Amino acid sequence: MDSTVVKDENTGKKDLETKKTVTKSSKTMAKTAEITASKQEAGDVEEPVKATKPIVAREVDMNQYITVKNGFQGRLVYKSKRTGEKFVWDAFGDEQEMQISELKNARNSSKDFFRNNWFMFDEENMWVISFLGLEQYYKHAIPIDKFDDIFSMPVDKVQNIISELSDGQRKSLAYRAGQLISEGKIDSNKMISMLESCLGIELIQK
Repeated sequence: MDSTVVKDENTGKKDLETKKTVTKSSKTMAKTAEITASKQEAGDVEEPVKATKPIVAREVDMNQYITVKNGFQGRLVYKSKRTGEKFVWDAFGDEQEMQISELKNARNSSKDFFRNNWFMFDEENMWVISFLGLEQYYKHAIPIDKFDDIFSMPVDKVQNIISELSDGQRKSLAYRAGQLISEGKIDSNKMISMLESCLGIELIQK
């Protein structure tokens, strides 16, 4: 018996369409790859941001000494509840050396020294504040060496600064303002009036 081969024309058309689709898809992928490569060459890919290495407790020597300045306008005394040791600062801006372990103890037992900015630190030692988790108390604090500069600023700017100060620094600012007024270094009635209003104190007897 003779065998007969029958050609299915519909099948042939489908095969042809499939080949065309594959070819078109391949071209599209190649074109996409070219565009992506050109973008990378053009520098559209951003450099990854390097993460800042956090301070880990074991990396800090708790016996290390840190310079602590007096942020109180007057004599400041701190007595350790752990050791009984007494630290005395006779005047605003005076310095004492304290161990980080003692500062940590003060944070736990006498937080007002930080909350009122009675303990102040130079910029190079401000990392201690972050280490102790007390950044919120120093966010708007005026540095010791910049304290008098505030009185030479525009009145409206001083008013904004005062509104964000801790109670401790507001009292220190009021005390210092009184000194400078008596010395004739603050003589602007507008400045004095604003200070009295914002600080809630009478700086000039009327």
